Formats: sequence, structure tokens, C-alpha cells
Amino acid sequence: MTDGTLRTGTRLRSQVCDTEIIVVRAEGVDRLHCGGRPMVALDADRAGGSPESGLDTGTQLGKRYGRTGDGRVEVLVTRAGAGTLSVGDDVLPVLAAKPLPSSD
Repeated sequence: MTDGTLRTGTRLRSQVCDTEIIVVRAEGVDRLHCGGRPMVALDADRAGGSPESGLDTGTQLGKRYGRTGDGRVEVLVTRAGAGTLSVGDDVLPVLAAKPLPSSD
């Protein structure tokens, strides 16, 4: 993230909870937040504290979160935590599983 853009495969962690993610897709997004604070590299120190009120609904292990449209992003949670994932003020919802093709 030295140039300010997210790349597929980038691993990040929250500064205010245990959430860790891996970026699956990031088009036009340069920064993700968790619990109201920017996410940092896995080897970076945590700032401490707790998620901001309203951004404390938590993440679920193994679930994909994201949004489509302008600034498309998709992440996979590799460690669950108490913070809510967002791009700025835009909260990332859990993405629905894609249906498998019929085997008829």
C-alpha cells in the first residue's frame, strides 16, 4: 500500500479490534476502515481503543464483505472482530453466496 491503492492479496488488520482481512478485489478504493479507524498492514502496531459507536457490529470469520458499483471492493475476513468494515462512511455488507450451477 505504499502508493495509496489497495491490491488483490493485501492483508490488513484493524487498529481497534481483532479483525483481519485479505483483499479479494479493489477497484477505485484506496483505504478500508474497521470500527471507524483506517486498517493497517498485518505487521503494524494497533492503536488500541475500541470501535466507534455504530461501527461495532462486528465481522464474521470466513465471510466476504463488499460493495459493487463505483469503488468496487470485496474482502474476506480471516479473523473475526468487533469492528464494522467500511469504505469511509459507507458500511460494507456481507455478500451473498453465489449459487452453484444446476447439475441437471
